[in-house]
Amino acid sequence: MRRLAFKRELSGNALLLLTCLVLVGGGNASFIANVLQAFPPTARNLPALLSLAGAFLALNVLLLGGFALGKLTKPVLITVLLAASISAYFMDNFGTVIGVDMLRNVAQTHAGEALDLVTPGLLAYFCLLGVLPAAVIGRIPLAWRGWRHELLSRAKLLALCLLGTTILVVAFGSFYASFVRVHKPLRSYANPAYFLLSAVKFLGSGRHDPDGPLAVVAADAHISKDDKHRELIILVIGETARADRFSINGYARDTTPRLREAQAISLPDFRSCGTSTAVSVPCMFSPQGMARFDPRKARHEENLLDIVQRAGVNVLWLDNNSDSKGIALRVPYLDYKSPEINTVCDQECRDEGMLVPLQDYIDSHPSGDILVVLHQMGNHGPAYYKRYPPEFEKFRPACRSKDLSRCSQEEIGNAYDNAILYTDHFLGKAIELLKRNDAKFETALFYLSDHGESLGEGGVYLHGLPRPIAPESQLHVPAILWFGSGFDELDRPALERKRHRRYTHDHLFHTLLGFFEIKTAFYKPELDILDGCRKDE
Repeated sequence: MRRLAFKRELSGNALLLLTCLVLVGGGNASFIANVLQAFPPTARNLPALLSLAGAFLALNVLLLGGFALGKLTKPVLITVLLAASISAYFMDNFGTVIGVDMLRNVAQTHAGEALDLVTPGLLAYFCLLGVLPAAVIGRIPLAWRGWRHELLSRAKLLALCLLGTTILVVAFGSFYASFVRVHKPLRSYANPAYFLLSAVKFLGSGRHDPDGPLAVVAADAHISKDDKHRELIILVIGETARADRFSINGYARDTTPRLREAQAISLPDFRSCGTSTAVSVPCMFSPQGMARFDPRKARHEENLLDIVQRAGVNVLWLDNNSDSKGIALRVPYLDYKSPEINTVCDQECRDEGMLVPLQDYIDSHPSGDILVVLHQMGNHGPAYYKRYPPEFEKFRPACRSKDLSRCSQEEIGNAYDNAILYTDHFLGKAIELLKRNDAKFETALFYLSDHGESLGEGGVYLHGLPRPIAPESQLHVPAILWFGSGFDELDRPALERKRHRRYTHDHLFHTLLGFFEIKTAFYKPELDILDGCRKDE
């Protein structure tokens, strides 16, 4: 076969326009579908929709035209095509928006999680929408007529695009006003504009981190000398679990038999700080709360673990997920994703392996309170079938592919529920361990998922949508409390009366301070779930 070759040269402007046509026409199925859903192509809307197509093309030319010039023309256009093909795959198949939080999550994802996302569908998008047009661009001879001529020609093209866009916006003012003000989420699906702007924001965010030493938070924190009881608390940070898939919250399937048997207490109206691990985990341990949380600042100030450790609590973080997202940098930390450490591994290392060393750890600390944080792999998708051992495949047929497009929604839901069933088993074993230590400690378990998951509702899968447009399935998370027999100060009827209130990740910080009876002016009793539920109050 003869190599693809072009004898006729193209100008930089012509190549830019052709590339933008490919991007608009081939990489924006989700954008087009969402626009047509918001503005059905009726006779009344059709002229405005055609104007939007022209304006969208012109805006892409304006976006890329200032960079794809001279020797940078082909590298810039090829890079954008390759990146846009990947963005298109996730938007078209999962309803994912490639925003700043999603890019932060991608940057902190380990290799195993990343490989779960590599599917035949992704490779097809990458080859057809990325590699193929990129190869064509690479073979096209590019005409060059000197900097003066090229700059003047590019300026004329950009000016024409700007003028044309202005005319269209003025001509269809009411349509564009509705598009910008009423239907703001539509812009999130504009490919490649939205993810390019998000990438600039993400890269720029790391350049403005606060300088100086770690900011001390709650420097007055201390445990009262009058506290004669030792607390042993296991805090389980769940992964990608939805509150509505827990039978303890009323789900029809029996996905939480061990929690029901243990008489655990569910907080059924709990909302997450974010829709990704990279945001939610640092946020739930931050002293700032959801409203003021800033990932950049959070890296440079103490978090909940620093405070309780300084107050005298023995803290241990065990991780079977990607990592602690910067939370456990100053406390003892062990990575349990490796069979060299985790003794419960088959096709992947299981969450229950984190429980194996805990009794030895507890016995090695004869004094002081103990907080153990267990960071689960939980229900991390899309390969839900990997998240549980074969004996937990109760709901069938289960999706056995990481490419969710190959499975029905029922099969996806079955695999997801099996993973919830395994989490219930894991929590049940954690409760058994706590029961064995009831004689020496006031024991308690607090389980809280970092975020939820979309399972195909409305064509959306996985998680990570910007919080303002995220569905309830990505924000409504399970939260479970269990107390040992030695926790006799708990007023269970009082807790039962308030457990149906709306809670958020903000409540974790102050509830943990209350658990360990840590005294500090920073403590907010109104954010302590157990405030008013202790018999001595």
